[in-house]
Amino acid sequence: MPRDFKRELWSSPNIITLVRISSIPVFLAFTYYESRLNSFIGALIYTAAAATDFLDGWVARRKNLVTVIGKFLDPLADKLIAVSALIMLVHLGRVAAWIVVLIMARELAVTGLRTIAMSEGIVIAAGQEGKYKTALQLAGIVFLILHYPYPIDFFVGTVEVDANRVGTGLLYISVFFSVWSAWTYFAGFLHAVYRKDTSAAEEEKRRAAK
Repeated sequence: MPRDFKRELWSSPNIITLVRISSIPVFLAFTYYESRLNSFIGALIYTAAAATDFLDGWVARRKNLVTVIGKFLDPLADKLIAVSALIMLVHLGRVAAWIVVLIMARELAVTGLRTIAMSEGIVIAAGQEGKYKTALQLAGIVFLILHYPYPIDFFVGTVEVDANRVGTGLLYISVFFSVWSAWTYFAGFLHAVYRKDTSAAEEEKRRAAK
């Protein structure tokens, strides 16, 4: 049965993904026009867009609607949401540019390695540190969008929490896990490639000896 691009594009999982992508200019606008209320709304929209990453994939698997366009759009949405927020935060002076460059370089490098690994028929399992990186990065960006100090009642007393400082700290920690996960993936890639080459060479020798 031939593929129908329009039907695949407008399947329920891809609609969820497209809604997530379309939310980018909305939370960017609220973040750009700084005020306590706008920052709070922007943080809520960003959290919803980033945290529902699992939803489109879950719906696709649940309803057997996994499509080629979905495999492209889902990771694209994740990257666009995070990178758009980080670039806006650099523009507002809340994040150092080198952090964003490092994060983007890591994503490009790992994506490139994954592409090569797939072409070589190599499967490299994602490490736990990558999940830590994603969670810390999401939380860090949310706090950086919130930006302002907020009084929080800890039952023993009210403490004013500076969202910008908390976000900066979380983002720095996420960069550590980002570099760590990239190195782990790179090491796993090299090990898999050269183990594969060694196995192929040994098999060739066995065939030649027969």
